[in-house]
Amino acid sequence: MIGCVSSGRHQVWKAVIALPLFAALLGGCGSTNKDTYDLSASVKASGPSVKSRQILIPPPTALQALDSNQIVIRVSSSEIQYLGKSQWSDKLSKMVQSKLVEAFENTGKLGGVGVPGQGLAIDYQIVTDIRSFEINASGGQKTAIVEISEKILNDRTGTVKAQNVFRKVVPVSGGSNPDFVRALDAAFAGVAGELVDWTLRSL
Repeated sequence: MIGCVSSGRHQVWKAVIALPLFAALLGGCGSTNKDTYDLSASVKASGPSVKSRQILIPPPTALQALDSNQIVIRVSSSEIQYLGKSQWSDKLSKMVQSKLVEAFENTGKLGGVGVPGQGLAIDYQIVTDIRSFEINASGGQKTAIVEISEKILNDRTGTVKAQNVFRKVVPVSGGSNPDFVRALDAAFAGVAGELVDWTLRSL
């Protein structure tokens, strides 16, 4: 459900909630009980083995509107709201970082995968930026959109070895909160799988 809006914007939403979809999504405003979700999709990758390389996965950067435990719903090109009665289990950047570390480790194709503070001798940093991580409800078909940019940064020279942008759009099947999260989970799994494959090929 899309979260409650401030009193200064009620006139905007009176026109919107006449639609059946938003009338359902806006129920329950003011409730403090929230279902908590994690990114659970398994990431599959099949890039080449690069056992001679050790990589560091810093937390991704993201705009403040994205980098919280709130689940973003885009209702127009310039306006976002948050999914009511729902939240991520942690800040989005920490969740994405954790899943990327897990995905790289699970390939078994690297010499080591670390996060800042672990003291690994690092060859490359995997620098990412979360550009989109949202449900787009501005059109007729609700979709989950995840877009993450990546730079492979040589940790010794500070030069960028390669860079790319990964994007997935997944249709939402249904109108419940779990349906929205399931679509976001699938979109992220697709992005993460491509990101890991491309990184292994580029190292």
